Amino acid sequence: MKALKLISLPILCILLFSCNKTEEVYEDLGNYPNVKAAFGTKIDLDNLIDYAGQTVPTYITKDNTTLGNSITNKGATLGRVLFYDKNLSFNNSTSCSSCHQQANSFGDVAVASIGANGTTARHSMRLVNTRFASEFKFFWDERASSLEIQSTMPIKNHDEMGYSGLNGDASFSDLITKLSSIGYYKELFKFVYGTEEITEGKIQSALAQFVKSIQSFDSKYDAGRSQVTSDSATFPNFTNEENEGKNLFLTNTVFDNTGNRISGGLGCAQCHKVPEFDISIISHNNGVIGTINDNGIDLTITRAPTLRNLVKPNGNLNGPMMHTGGFTTLEQVLGHYGNIIVAPGNTNLDQKLNPTGAGQQLHLTTTEINSVVAFIKTLSGSEVYTDIKWSNPFLN
Repeated sequence: MKALKLISLPILCILLFSCNKTEEVYEDLGNYPNVKAAFGTKIDLDNLIDYAGQTVPTYITKDNTTLGNSITNKGATLGRVLFYDKNLSFNNSTSCSSCHQQANSFGDVAVASIGANGTTARHSMRLVNTRFASEFKFFWDERASSLEIQSTMPIKNHDEMGYSGLNGDASFSDLITKLSSIGYYKELFKFVYGTEEITEGKIQSALAQFVKSIQSFDSKYDAGRSQVTSDSATFPNFTNEENEGKNLFLTNTVFDNTGNRISGGLGCAQCHKVPEFDISIISHNNGVIGTINDNGIDLTITRAPTLRNLVKPNGNLNGPMMHTGGFTTLEQVLGHYGNIIVAPGNTNLDQKLNPTGAGQQLHLTTTEINSVVAFIKTLSGSEVYTDIKWSNPFLN
């Protein structure tokens, strides 16, 4: 096929547009014209970005790719396109990246993100390091049993992307028909799967691979952890305040029989396990049971994102916190945990926050609060905000 490069242009045009040989010739010549038109040099299918071979620290033990659907360079490349493509919403207004923005550690600064049909029901969870989770279920209420299943549920939600198939909405099969008519998807799906056929399973696999690839291990915490044998050791690169905050985070609390802290640390690591800082799989709700629309209480929230990259390297938050978006400073979060009030009707409060049947009272000092805040800020890296592998691939 390399000889085709020597054929005159008119004859080559005949070869390209007859006998159903178009895709075969494109593949042999490495052209992928529709991909190049949409993405330019941002995606080069002949020289793929390395998603599968990223370095993970040896002290990180969790990896939910062990459940299947391991990251591949081809799959994550397709997933990146799908993640940023507004064609996945019924009116071409919204993509996954509309609510999960690279500039905000793949979260949102809005209290409730805006979808294709209006405001969504909860604050958008940050997606960084979802691969390194103890909990394999997703969404705040864990209603998705895997990241793969989760990946297309927003697409099929009326408010978020509008392909619900209910009450006049277009269906997911309509989306597949739509994507099947787009030139770069013809080329990409054949490149990844060997056929142009698009299915929900293929979309789920590719989206999940891209999201699993989004990782952050270049923080001050990681630089310190790599120099010691355990998290309890003094980190040589930390200030005294940061080390003290780490100790408070790691050390369990000692309570009296009425839930008052009498000694020990804050016990944060009981729920936010180090070194991944993901939520413990056995956690119940944390006492925040409100809803964004104030239409009752929500006892189902037991999932949380990693505490890594809660803030940017400059110290600014990556958006409000909790599923309600109701906390706008780390000090407010610590204040909540420092004085747990068991709300009427909250039958699902985590027992770790309710020692001896009374909401915990940590009696935090200003020094302790400042130390824990300083430690949490050490969990933020910088590459996740700038690395092109996770950036918008579209030219416009």
